[in-house]
Amino acid sequence: MIHFFYRCSECGREYEIHPSRMVCPECVKNQSPDEPLRGILEVMLDGRVSNPEDPFAFLPVEKRYFPSVPLESMPLWQSARLTDKTGFTHLYLKDDTRQLTGSLKDRASLMVAAFARREGIREITVASTGNAGSSMAGIGAAAGLQITLFLPKSAPKAKMIQALQYGARVIPVDGNYDRAFDLSLTYSQKGKTLSRNTAYNPLTIEGKKTVSLEIFRQLKDIPDMIFVPVGDGVILSGVYKGFRDLKHQGLTNRIPHVVAVQAEGSDAIAQALKKGSFTPITASTLADSISVDIPRNGYYALKQLKENDGSCVTVTDKEILQAQKELASTSGLFAEPAAAASYAGFLKIKQSIPKDKKVVLLITGNGLKDTGSAQKGILFPNQAISSLEALDHD
Repeated sequence: MIHFFYRCSECGREYEIHPSRMVCPECVKNQSPDEPLRGILEVMLDGRVSNPEDPFAFLPVEKRYFPSVPLESMPLWQSARLTDKTGFTHLYLKDDTRQLTGSLKDRASLMVAAFARREGIREITVASTGNAGSSMAGIGAAAGLQITLFLPKSAPKAKMIQALQYGARVIPVDGNYDRAFDLSLTYSQKGKTLSRNTAYNPLTIEGKKTVSLEIFRQLKDIPDMIFVPVGDGVILSGVYKGFRDLKHQGLTNRIPHVVAVQAEGSDAIAQALKKGSFTPITASTLADSISVDIPRNGYYALKQLKENDGSCVTVTDKEILQAQKELASTSGLFAEPAAAASYAGFLKIKQSIPKDKKVVLLITGNGLKDTGSAQKGILFPNQAISSLEALDHD
């Protein structure tokens, strides 16, 4: 029988999983306001899973508590035209744009919602630049939970509309994501609510690890490389966690080379990997889903990159928009800017990658979530016609 428990990623202390336990109470005493979270907790598995083909066997909440939404694997597919264009015969798109709310964040939201239902908690609060909030709102609606969302007022309107359609209580914040994060924590600590804040709630990492479990089942192997868009570093850590669990269970003997792709205007983790420590930045990028001043999961993400020989690549907003357009017009997959960053990162370093390697691009969100940014990478027709005579066949 499997026993699940928390272990501090910094000091190694172990704790039982409980709704009131979010970060290590000892390590958090050393927390400064201008740095990533201290005392990130990992969900640990003690024992052997009974059925490695069942993703729920790797999770600390039983399947019956998950809301009744489609839970099948997201597609892992190859585009023939993208293969021809790049020359990579084993280039795969892990397409999480098809999640219920259109982003990979549903993986974490489902995990947190299931845990809340098991523990009898009726309200979840979350801070978000958009996707985590709209995701929690949608999954919360399916689960019958009240969702309170703290959202920077600058967040893309499509994501706010999504959350409101789902019935969430949306609180616009006059400030950035970091301000929204702090306000949501204060709110959750004052009432009987569960925080879904990324990294702060260990189950967000645990939910996102399912993407790696799926890739392994779909490929029947471990890829050589996987490109991951990175802001806070939680998806990155979830990707590593899934492959680490597979290795721990004896199902593989290796971890893929993970490339963390960051926007040049929001590259705190890339800078820290290079310099060895975090320094404050003021994020500025159109890829809102990976735009953060302080990566809350920064220390843990950096630890994973170092321990597993991962690497970082930074891309400009121009490169992101070009990759977004190329990905859409070549493969038919329309990704939001943050999701297209994985392809932009691949394009930037593909000359150094042998073309027979198995490469996975993690596509984390649908392009319709931020049409304002996508508009910057295309040219609109500037003139309407009234008859075919005015149409140039060239």
